Amino acid sequence: MHSPEQIKSVVREKYSEIALQDKSTNEASCCGVGTPGTYTIMADSYTDLEGYNPDADLGLGCGLPTQFAQIQPGDVVLDLGSGAGNDAFVARAETGAGGKVIGVDFTPTMIQRARENAERLGYHNVEFREGDIENLPVSDHSVDVVVSNCVLNLVPDKPQVFREIMRVLRPGGHFSISDVVLMGDLPDTLRNAAEMYAGCVSGAIQKEDYLEIIRQAGFENMSVQKQKPILIPDEILREYLSEAELKDFIASKTGILSVTVYAEKPGGDPELKKERSEKRKVSLRSLAAEAGKACCAPGSGCC
Repeated sequence: MHSPEQIKSVVREKYSEIALQDKSTNEASCCGVGTPGTYTIMADSYTDLEGYNPDADLGLGCGLPTQFAQIQPGDVVLDLGSGAGNDAFVARAETGAGGKVIGVDFTPTMIQRARENAERLGYHNVEFREGDIENLPVSDHSVDVVVSNCVLNLVPDKPQVFREIMRVLRPGGHFSISDVVLMGDLPDTLRNAAEMYAGCVSGAIQKEDYLEIIRQAGFENMSVQKQKPILIPDEILREYLSEAELKDFIASKTGILSVTVYAEKPGGDPELKKERSEKRKVSLRSLAAEAGKACCAPGSGCC
């Protein structure tokens, strides 16, 4: 397997290219990697969310973390792996003019594109900082809410990322993160493909291991807010697997999943946490009602 620095170099190089690709190319491949088809593999639609700006949507997400993030007016929100600014701008619509949104990304091309989008939109309470999310350029205890969309699977040291999230959150703060996880094992050929690490697949870890990392970091009140399968078309898998390997992979029924996870940092104002918790419950019920399903019913995707 490649070293952490080699992986970061591949990811940085690939996402510099992805920043210049159109949304349809990115949506129809694994985070912009692999031969595109005519399907949407991972991305959920942002078009109904307030603050959505098409120019900032590169089609790279695997969920809608801001939809579950309980962002309040005046909050300071941190977006990890902010790309062209899509989630940051949606978060800004919820913080209002009295809040602040900080995006962090380690790809200079993405930072430049996000800053240009923010300037064009006149969003002066949104800023984008170049940096590594394993060593965030953010002060201790300075953030109310952390969001991230399909980014942590790209990071070699995932426990360190959650330690950093714990550091920057204020007591009682929380995160809502969408990411890719596994249930079952990937073939070695796919798992060792550096390009598919950039494609948000081979860097994914087992779901239970992912949740345990969050517990070990000290977070509480953790819940999986949404879960859905990610189906990678055979034509992309064939770029990395032989026909025999592809057949074995399909037979193994390995699950590649998108999950959106919520958890809180201990401490803070108990009444405020209770109020936010009630709003989160209402949000989940509303999402289920829109889909015509009871929350957490089989196949609902709520949990």
